[in-house]
Amino acid sequence: MGIRKLGYVGLNVTDVDAWTDLFERTLGIGVTTVKSGTDEVALAELDVFKYRVALHPSTVDSPREIGWIVDSPPELDRLTRRLTDAGFTVEDGSADEKQLRGATQLRWFTDPVGYRVELAIGEAKVRTGVARPAGAHPGATGLGHLVQAGPKVAELRELYESVLEFKLTDYRAPGLFFFRCNATHHSIALAHAETPSVHHLEIEHGSIDDVGRAYDQARRNGVPISISLGRHMNDKAISFYVQNPSGFHLEIGCGGIEVGEDWVPHDFGVSDVWGHHHADANPFAFPKSA
Repeated sequence: MGIRKLGYVGLNVTDVDAWTDLFERTLGIGVTTVKSGTDEVALAELDVFKYRVALHPSTVDSPREIGWIVDSPPELDRLTRRLTDAGFTVEDGSADEKQLRGATQLRWFTDPVGYRVELAIGEAKVRTGVARPAGAHPGATGLGHLVQAGPKVAELRELYESVLEFKLTDYRAPGLFFFRCNATHHSIALAHAETPSVHHLEIEHGSIDDVGRAYDQARRNGVPISISLGRHMNDKAISFYVQNPSGFHLEIGCGGIEVGEDWVPHDFGVSDVWGHHHADANPFAFPKSA
């Protein structure tokens, strides 16, 4: 498969300081600020690579780009042809954009709901160990997955499954689908919603103790816990969710399963083995009264 993993997510945010405080004080994640063109961009350092989440100061809170890492230049060319044949216009990223992402090649297109999706070659490894604020535990180990909701699930499925060659891992009727681009259970999930949004980003942690420490720290710091600690039915991950300053969720989790080539997609029925109680109505509850 040409796409190897979820590489990074860029966000337009109205309160960079609040995001930085959440990352550093609660989650123990280092944030650095760099100049990109005329913009000051805050980069969240989840692992040894340059960044996984970029925070761009803005007057609105919105997704800016979703970045996927591609195996090789020939695979990037092949995926570009597939996208073009499917009717997408593929553009080259600018020199500033490539430098910020640490990529040697960068191309992008617009998905069916209007989000910018990027395909990148290369990742800039900028440290030998995970950078953490003073006193922080090992904590985060990387960016796990995102859940994208919107009104064009069929078109998004066609893009990811038929054009970009993701594999369906499992689903919940009537409209929640999980896709993988490597052995990890899923790197993206697609769900129906009236308006396009990112429901959540998942930040991988190394152990249940790291997840538990983050849970305690979130409670101490008054961070809104939007979904309580629990274990998912499909990927078996243990996690909780916080509401971030832009209004959607960050999932703090560990222990998700890997699947092999012989995996058979199936409806996994109920959402959780235990826990994951929602502070507000669950938009993915089936039926809606669940």
